Amino acid sequence: MKNRISGAGFACAVAMLMAGGSAQALEVVMVNSNAAAQSDQRTKAGFQKWIADNGKSDWNVSFLDSGGSGEATASNIQDAASRGVDAIVVTMADLRASSAALKAASDANIPVFAVDSGFVDGVVVDVTTNNWAMSSDVSVYLLDQLKGHGNLLFFRMAEHHGTRKRGDVMETVLKEYPGIKVLATHNIDYTAFFEDTSRTMEDYAARFGSEINAVWAPWDEPAQAVVNQLNAAGLTGVKVIGIDGHPQAIAEVCKPESPMIATVAQPFEKMGAQVGQWIQDIVVDGKEKADVIPSDIVYLDAPLVTKQNCKDFM
Repeated sequence: MKNRISGAGFACAVAMLMAGGSAQALEVVMVNSNAAAQSDQRTKAGFQKWIADNGKSDWNVSFLDSGGSGEATASNIQDAASRGVDAIVVTMADLRASSAALKAASDANIPVFAVDSGFVDGVVVDVTTNNWAMSSDVSVYLLDQLKGHGNLLFFRMAEHHGTRKRGDVMETVLKEYPGIKVLATHNIDYTAFFEDTSRTMEDYAARFGSEINAVWAPWDEPAQAVVNQLNAAGLTGVKVIGIDGHPQAIAEVCKPESPMIATVAQPFEKMGAQVGQWIQDIVVDGKEKADVIPSDIVYLDAPLVTKQNCKDFM
């Protein structure tokens, strides 16, 4: 199927089928920023479930893992464009290095749908959550739980637009909390995020010990790595936050004795399903983007999860 944005092309294809032609599979490529990340996994699962629930057995979907590399993401998009597929989905990527690949897709009239990857030229839409709002919710919650005083470890990750925005918000919020001292800041290596966080936190635990009162992590998996190292070092009374609301993280928040006190529940499965519906509407049914997508960036709700309400999200 080579109809993409144009509704007229789809109408011609339908006429051919009615005249006795054979149906062609819809070729879709999903480019994951890092298949090891639960956010990518959950988005993929939501996309696959939408396909199964809607009986799209004629959709041929392949998945490419970029391993946390912006350059690999660009290469995978370029590869999909050169294959002449019908649609490309990109999840949790930093698209700043992908302008040439996105142009190649655009030149081939292949729509690119982004999930939590930021809106840039060459993308039809980015479905995401409001990273500034999520960070505001959980960052202020953490600092209020400290009653505005204490020592903080600040883990950041500047290579993804969402985690970068979360860290920027926390940095701004900290200006209003002069009683909080940042003991150290570390930018996580996304290509090996869990291992890098674990190693760094092990070092911090040995270096700062009982001085540590709180740890800010940009998403749930680094937060879990921090919790593991705190437990291994026997450090108690430390407050840890994450963002994403993965099932394991919510279970961790629900443990009364766990250092993890909060996360934010992102609806990744819903993001994947929404992209499936948009591909159906625009690529298959030939509808205009303006008729089915309200804006270039579509934000979904992401509630704060704490020890008080965590069971509602399990």
